[in-house]
Amino acid sequence: MNARLRRWADPIAPKPTDAPWELAAEAIAIKIRWFGLVVGLLLANVGSPKAEAIPLNIILALGLIFTAVDTLAFSRGRVFFRDFPLVISAMEALFIGLLCVFESGDDSPFRFYYLLSLICTAIRYSPRITFITCGMDCLSYSALYLVESRLERDPLLFLLTLVILIWVTWAVGSLARYLKRTEVELKDLNAALRLNQSQLEDRIAERTFALEESQAQVLHQEKMAAFGLLAAGIAHEVGNPLTSISGIVQMLERRDPDGYTQRKLQLVTAELARIQAILRELIAFSRPTVEQTGPLSLADVVNDALRLAKFYKGGKNRRIVAAIPDDLPLVHGSRDRFVQVLFNLVLNAIDATDKSGLIEVTATAAAIGIELRVTDDGHGIAAEHLGRLFRPYFTTKKQGTGLGLFVIRRIVEEHGGTVTVSSTSGSGTTFTIALPASPQRELLRTPAATTVGAP
Repeated sequence: MNARLRRWADPIAPKPTDAPWELAAEAIAIKIRWFGLVVGLLLANVGSPKAEAIPLNIILALGLIFTAVDTLAFSRGRVFFRDFPLVISAMEALFIGLLCVFESGDDSPFRFYYLLSLICTAIRYSPRITFITCGMDCLSYSALYLVESRLERDPLLFLLTLVILIWVTWAVGSLARYLKRTEVELKDLNAALRLNQSQLEDRIAERTFALEESQAQVLHQEKMAAFGLLAAGIAHEVGNPLTSISGIVQMLERRDPDGYTQRKLQLVTAELARIQAILRELIAFSRPTVEQTGPLSLADVVNDALRLAKFYKGGKNRRIVAAIPDDLPLVHGSRDRFVQVLFNLVLNAIDATDKSGLIEVTATAAAIGIELRVTDDGHGIAAEHLGRLFRPYFTTKKQGTGLGLFVIRRIVEEHGGTVTVSSTSGSGTTFTIALPASPQRELLRTPAATTVGAP
């Protein structure tokens, strides 16, 4: 009841159901009403000698006020008296009948306003409202015919007018229903088109992302292949002089040198062995990945990766602590690929920390199998970058390629695992790799080294 009273108090208040069709129909109705007012004023004042100008102008002035308010409501995107169409139809039937009375009776040109009223109702409201309006208009015109004081009435004109009113009601109502049905079908087609467009954009985005991943994978493989060729070339070029130097040292050792010289030659021999070991590790890491898979000890993987990381620039200035329990389940996969994953994560941690920074490599048993964490106390990652870290070609380093984390995620997912990151800007970063446990447990596990790098 309160809502109904509010609608009566403010008939142009916002209505949540004012649809685009209603507003479009209202625009047509307003134009028809303004046209009828202009013609009516001309007819009342200069067009008909039988017209009583004063009452006609009063009636048309009321219509002018109503149409002005209707136009104002439409300018605000609302339909005036939207919930009371029959009230408007009754007022229009009454006013049109009065216009005919004060002009020339049942043959007045104002009788054609009944047609305008029916057209406005048909395009705005339902067929039921339209036929009720037709009944009101017919009743109004019939009353006008019956109260006509002329001696000679024209029953043919009366009947023809009623037939035309009914025919216009049927014809315009059918046209309005067809237009409304067409609007609904167009809405459905537009919705389906928007859905298909959205799905197409999603598929294009998926294909683009897959293409970027494939390109990044190929680029990474080419990079590793080039690195392998470079490492093999370096090993070959350096290995020959090292062999010559080693032979010369052995020849000197056979000449019974004094104690001081013997100690120096032994030191040179040890350093030569160290250089050769470094070259072997470099070649082993850069050679094409061995796809042979099997159960692996995570501690062995960590040891191999940290031995390589110590040769990276800045590696000796960081404190790298590894704590891998020796009773962890084994993981199944490619040893070289896991070493590559952990090696890249440790290098990223070295780049993210300052001198004397701390990098921790830890592992624990989890529901999925094993969780491996690489944590640093560096400068962290900005929040706006976290969502794009694993995308190909995205990097925050000045000379980075943006492929390291992408390759890490690809390798981990190929082995049935997941990789996540948590970071706070200025407070360090933690990468967590979750891997399923291997069903085979017979491989011997070796505990990882506890500390590498600066004390």
